[in-house]
Amino acid sequence: MKLSEIIEKINAEVVYLKEDCEIFHGCTGDLLSMVMKNAKSDSIWITVQNHVNIIAVASMVGIKAIILCEGLEYSPDTIEKAKEEGISLLKSNESSFVVSGKIYSLGIL
Repeated sequence: MKLSEIIEKINAEVVYLKEDCEIFHGCTGDLLSMVMKNAKSDSIWITVQNHVNIIAVASMVGIKAIILCEGLEYSPDTIEKAKEEGISLLKSNESSFVVSGKIYSLGIL
């Protein structure tokens, strides 16, 4: 599914959009080591972590987009690093649980 479709269907706010890429998988988690172990390439990552290290993890794994939940904000350093690495950043006021359910219901596994 195209990232733009996901954004529209879950009503996510775009902070930075690299490209309208295909998303095939999803991953929810806040423990970086578990995301590195379990996430797949071409994923969307749902989290409440907002520091710059999430970009390094996403880049290593091949994650295309990150959704920050609970109405939290990305730091300016995180946004800048995401632009450098080409990782799209989104936000939602909803919980990780709700966002994960919405994305799962779209057929993203």
